[in-house]
Amino acid sequence: MTPISSLISLFLLVFFQSVYAGPADYIYTPKVEYGEREVGIHYGIAAPVAGKRAQVSSLGIGYGLSENWFSELYLKQTRNGGQQATLAEWENKFQLTETGKYPIEMGLLTELEIPISGKVPWEFRFGPLLQAAFGKLQLNGNLLFERAFGRADEDGVPFSTNMGYQWQAKYPWRATFGFGLQGFGEVGTWNSLSAQAVQNHRVGPAIFGKLHLGNQQSIKYNAAWLVGASAAAPNHILRTTLEYEF
Repeated sequence: MTPISSLISLFLLVFFQSVYAGPADYIYTPKVEYGEREVGIHYGIAAPVAGKRAQVSSLGIGYGLSENWFSELYLKQTRNGGQQATLAEWENKFQLTETGKYPIEMGLLTELEIPISGKVPWEFRFGPLLQAAFGKLQLNGNLLFERAFGRADEDGVPFSTNMGYQWQAKYPWRATFGFGLQGFGEVGTWNSLSAQAVQNHRVGPAIFGKLHLGNQQSIKYNAAWLVGASAAAPNHILRTTLEYEF
C-alpha cells in the first residue's frame, strides 16, 4: 500500500460516521490557480422537509497558496426550522494532476466545519474531485464523505458516516454565460447503502458565467434550481454562488 492510499484509508476509518449536505452546497472543481485571491458568497434555501425550512448563507475569502493548493476560510450561518447556528469553515483543495496533461483532472478536498454558536456538531468532509472535458462540455464528478463529531446535533441523532456525491455537466455557451445540470445526493454510510426511501437525491438545471473586469479581476456566478428526486429530499432547493476574483 502506498503512503497516499494509507493516508486515505486512515481518514476513512477515523472520521466516517451521517450528516446531510446543506442547500448552499456547490460543486467543487479540482483546478487551482497559484496566487489567485477570491471573495465568495454562497446562499441556499430548501423547501420544508418534515416541517422545517432549511437556509444557509456563507461569506468566504480564499487564496491560491501554491500551484496545487487553494485554501479558503468561511463564516457560515445556518437555519433549520427554529434552530440556527453560526460556524467557521476551513476548506482546502489540492490539485493532484497537471492541468491538461491527462484526460481526467484530479483533485482532493478537505473541509472542517467548526461551530461558533448553536447546538450543532463539528463536521469533517473529505473526498476526490474529478473533471473531464469533451470539446466545450465540462463534466465533474465528486465522491464525498462527511463525518460529524463532538456535540450531538439538535435532533439528538447518533453520529454515523455519510457518503455523498456531486456531479455537473456544464456547457459554456459564451464567456459570460453557460448552462448545464447539477446533481447532489447522499446514499448512506461509507460501508452500507441506505434503503432507497431514505436516500437523498437532488437534480436540476444550472447557469454559469464569468465577467472579466480587467486588471486580472473578474466576477463569477452560478445558480441552480434543484428538485427532489427521492422521497427524503426537499421538494425544491435554490442555491447561488457569487465570487470576486482578483
